[in-house]
Amino acid sequence: MLDIQKRLSNSFYALLALPATAMGFALSVQIAALSWILTYQYGLEISDVGLVWATGPIAGILGQVIIGIISDNVWVWNGRRRVFIVVGGTLASLMLLALPNLGLIQASLGLEAILGIAILISMILDLSINVSFNPTRSIIADVTPEGRERTKGYTWMQTVSGTFGVLSYFIGATLGNIFLIYFSVGLVFFFSVLPPFFVKEPKYLGRYGEDEEDIAKEAADEDVPGSINDASLAEILKSIRPLWGFLIYGIYAIIKRLSGFEFPGYWFEIFALGLSLLLIAQALFKSEEGKSKEEAGKIGFQKVLAAHSFSWIGAQSMFIYFFAFVDFRMPGFSGEEVGQVVNWSFFSLNLVAAIIPVLALEPLANKFGRVKTHAYSLVVMSIGYASIVFLGESPYVLYILMTIVGVGWASIISLPFAIMSQKISQNKMGLYMGLFNLSVVLPQLVSSFAVGDLVQTFDNKTVLLVICSITVAISAICWFMVKEPKDEMTENPVLMDEKIDKNLEG
Repeated sequence: MLDIQKRLSNSFYALLALPATAMGFALSVQIAALSWILTYQYGLEISDVGLVWATGPIAGILGQVIIGIISDNVWVWNGRRRVFIVVGGTLASLMLLALPNLGLIQASLGLEAILGIAILISMILDLSINVSFNPTRSIIADVTPEGRERTKGYTWMQTVSGTFGVLSYFIGATLGNIFLIYFSVGLVFFFSVLPPFFVKEPKYLGRYGEDEEDIAKEAADEDVPGSINDASLAEILKSIRPLWGFLIYGIYAIIKRLSGFEFPGYWFEIFALGLSLLLIAQALFKSEEGKSKEEAGKIGFQKVLAAHSFSWIGAQSMFIYFFAFVDFRMPGFSGEEVGQVVNWSFFSLNLVAAIIPVLALEPLANKFGRVKTHAYSLVVMSIGYASIVFLGESPYVLYILMTIVGVGWASIISLPFAIMSQKISQNKMGLYMGLFNLSVVLPQLVSSFAVGDLVQTFDNKTVLLVICSITVAISAICWFMVKEPKDEMTENPVLMDEKIDKNLEG
């Protein structure tokens, strides 16, 4: 074990963040370049762009849940998460290399429809990102104690990842999206493949700081497993009950788009929205008091799912269709200029998201609580979206307003992981990290289909930012109803000191 890991130093947190940074960078490149390439180089309609982006949530549903379950229960290359980070990162770098060469791939295969090639490449890229994303986040919980140190791990993850995200949009805005893509191929590969081999993973989850030889003897005597998963389909569906409305809509939307079958009017969409609101409300109003620790944890986990979901409709819709809003508000701009404005806007967003997690969110979360800090961050984000509706007429005003949106974005991709990780059992971290990701990817299907249809239908593309503002505001209200998770070690200083001393002893 490296000395920096024993001491839980800042350099260790930075090293630990690099694999997640690789996946975040790949995602940033996809956000910056995919819609632009498909629209301005291959002439796809907004609805077709949404269909390509729908591969991401689908890959997330399959990749993160399945990989989470598997990674909890394997031990390969002296690690539980390592092999998935390395394999996923390698595949992601190869698919990024394919993005600017869709036409060449189409020609070599002798196919006519570029849409099918784009969907295939996007699906493999998203699947490889998702294969790695779950382990890159789970490993942070595996090697840090509960409480402030774990929150610090996730805020450092966002700071390092966000810094490179800023770099990606800067490169895209100054040197162009094509250069950005080729640059990302090497960065994603090296940040995925090298760092995992310098982090020692615990063989027994949920036993932070304890001597592994002692745990191994206990395991031999009492058959103590390294990980246990209740991963049946029935248990999974029960765990994600607040998301059933999104799941039902997602299945319907995919069938509708691929087969042409649809219910008349918008009755099914209204039904799915009503069901989502009902199930989310039921989850939020369910009490954790008087329940066993395991049952209270499951209720708390469902509340986190419910609260987190609507924020991703706003965030993902912005990333997919922001180019359409810019094109509407600045009609004299060429496709290249629209791409530059979008990249500088996301640069501003991610600049804030890179700076404030360690400097502001982590100290505020320690003082006022993670849940309250996150909820207020979403309030700021919603105000930022609303401000763009009324004031976002020029590029420079847009860049300034996107820094306000960046406050909520910084929190969305850092604090909820720390909150969620302390609602569930440590030895099921991969499983529940995958299930938690469903509160991201299922709402993203709403962005890909329902929001895409609305943006294409309305001539006034400011409808996009109205949707973003409302959905993030709903999420903020929901988060105010989530109970702050308790920190077992913070509440028991003696236990904390003992475990840290054992960890320092190696």
